[in-house]
Amino acid sequence: MDKNIVLVGMSGCGKTTVARELALILKGYSFIDIDEEIEKEISKKISEIFEEYGEEYFRKLEKDMIQKQLCNDNKAVISLGGGAFENEQTRKNVLSNCLTVYLKASANTIYDRIKNANDRPLLSNISPEKIENLMSKRIPNFEKAHIKIDTDNKTLYNVVKEIKECLR
Repeated sequence: MDKNIVLVGMSGCGKTTVARELALILKGYSFIDIDEEIEKEISKKISEIFEEYGEEYFRKLEKDMIQKQLCNDNKAVISLGGGAFENEQTRKNVLSNCLTVYLKASANTIYDRIKNANDRPLLSNISPEKIENLMSKRIPNFEKAHIKIDTDNKTLYNVVKEIKECLR
């Protein structure tokens, strides 16, 4: 495969963890986390960017960073932020130029994984109901991904193995 592999899904579904592991086992692929790249470039945490400049500013940085990474000639497994796939231009670009994997997780699973995190600006004061509400808005776009993997009750190993099997 010569395409980048892009992981999409809600915050807490395992995109970064899975992408990092998948890149390790695929020959010739590097790992890129879009949020980490933004933080490096701006020298601020995502939560600080949201707080100081707002979501709209962050979404522009995110769109630009994704475009920059997709233009890179190196093959990569790329983890997008939970809301990145909501941008129509980003979504079209990723779907037409990359293999896109949607990591699904239930609202309860996501809640259990992120309830103590303080680095997810849109999920502060979170509840399973809030997650469910946000999911209902985003799932129609996530479902456009080429591959869909349910991560509930699966180990990292099993999720990565399932993705690898889809790459054959």
